[in-house]
Amino acid sequence: MNANEISLRPAVETDAWVLSAIHIAAIKALPATFYTHKELLAWRNYREKPDGSNILKSMKAETFWVAVDGDVVTGFASFIVDELIGLYVHPNYQGKGIGRALVQHFCDEAIAQGIDKVFTTASLYAEGFYLRLGFTAIKRAPHHLRTGVIVPVIKMSKTLNIAMA
Repeated sequence: MNANEISLRPAVETDAWVLSAIHIAAIKALPATFYTHKELLAWRNYREKPDGSNILKSMKAETFWVAVDGDVVTGFASFIVDELIGLYVHPNYQGKGIGRALVQHFCDEAIAQGIDKVFTTASLYAEGFYLRLGFTAIKRAPHHLRTGVIVPVIKMSKTLNIAMA
C-alpha cells in the first residue's frame, strides 16, 4: 500500500464501533515504555471491547475522517478547525503511510479554510512521527484523560503554507 492507494472518506455514525476497536487495538499494541500499564489502560477507557458511545458523542463536535482499504476501516483522524484531536491506525496497518495521509488531509482542510497554523497534542510515542511531518514541539504538558488519569504529552504545531493552496 502506498500513499496513492490510501482512500479517505468522512466517517459516519456506523463507523463508531470500528473506530473504538482501532483506538483500543492501537493503544494495546504500545509497549509500557513512555506510559505505565495503568496509564495505557486508562487511555483506552479500561476497555477490552469496542464501545462507540464516546466516539458518537465526539462526532457531534469533531470532524472524523477514516482511511479505508477496500471496505475495511484501517485508521482515523478527528479534528476541530485547526486542532488535530485524535489519530489512530490499527496496528496491522501501521507503517503504510495511513497516519501520514490522514494528517495531510487535516492540513489540507485547514489550508482550504485559510488557516496557516495547526496544532495537536501528541503522546510521547507519537512525537517523532509528528516531527517527521514538519510539526515542532511547543512544550510538554499534562493531559487529563476522560478517566481522570493525567499523562504527560507534547503540545505541537505546524505552520502551513497557505500560499500554495
